[in-house]
Amino acid sequence: MSKIAVTGAGGYIGTQILRDLLDLGHQVVGIDRFFFGMEPVSEFTSNKKIELLKKDIRDLVPGDLSGVDAVFDLACLSNDPAGEIDPQLTYQINRDGRIHVAKTAKKAGVNKYILSSSCSVYGQGDEVKLNENSKTNPISVYAKSTLEAEQHNLELADDNFSVTALRNATVFGLSTRMRFDLVVNLMTLSAFQKERIIVMGGGLQWRPLVHLKDVSQAFISTLLAPIKVVNKNIFNIGLTNIQIKNLSYLVRESLPFKIDIDIAPDDSDKRDYNVDFSKAQDQIGFTAQRSIQDGVTEIYNALKSGKLDAGPKTVTVQWYKNILEAKKLIDSIYLNDRII
Repeated sequence: MSKIAVTGAGGYIGTQILRDLLDLGHQVVGIDRFFFGMEPVSEFTSNKKIELLKKDIRDLVPGDLSGVDAVFDLACLSNDPAGEIDPQLTYQINRDGRIHVAKTAKKAGVNKYILSSSCSVYGQGDEVKLNENSKTNPISVYAKSTLEAEQHNLELADDNFSVTALRNATVFGLSTRMRFDLVVNLMTLSAFQKERIIVMGGGLQWRPLVHLKDVSQAFISTLLAPIKVVNKNIFNIGLTNIQIKNLSYLVRESLPFKIDIDIAPDDSDKRDYNVDFSKAQDQIGFTAQRSIQDGVTEIYNALKSGKLDAGPKTVTVQWYKNILEAKKLIDSIYLNDRII
């Protein structure tokens, strides 16, 4: 079995990848700042096959990746709203930090580097179906910084260092580091709490979607694929494309109670893209298996049973704001090496 390093290991997708890699018998190094605490990875702390390394990706050194066969690079300030809080910081982490991870992996002798990219790099797509050769048109700091990291890191690839970028669709599903700032998850929570779903932007915009467990499987499929197939390559990873208004109806139909749907007028979100996923199926044998209804049902059941916390940590942009505000407060009262 291989030794795999996962950055962003304490995140929404990262926690699922840790679980799947361990189930397959791999050794794992889980790297994260753990902004959201250690609770999402508490199930792994007694597992001898995993090392949890609390470290900023900008501070990684080759020794941290000693003996590692592949790096799954997921660490970033995730999603478009969070990226706008501090654009300079977003570029420092999402572009420069991930470039640093790739360079460090190459210096450490890692064979495979797999970057978690995003279909948001397409922004507003001009084509009916966007494939990996389509023009990119990122319209947010998050998407622009992600694309620049992707482009730079692909240039690092050579015969001894395989680089692959997985452009993930908008992710949904239940995670131990739950997020309710993703469209399917948010609609499900709103339906559960308010018996109402509000569709922003008129609802005609297209979104590609994929379950987080399928994203994990896409990484593993890339890991197992021959280097000649995945090196210097990009793959769109997703299940389906759906207009936001139709998604709200699908969420409503998946739940066992009456839900009102309100269509709001156009807003500032101009993202609209319809993505082709056939290349991943043809070249690495990956096909998404879990439906939108599966994701809605598992989230609803977790909410209904009280097992799922919908607190402030589940909205990424708000949690980042909380951390920054807390830092300002601490700085304002810190005196002579004492808080109190």
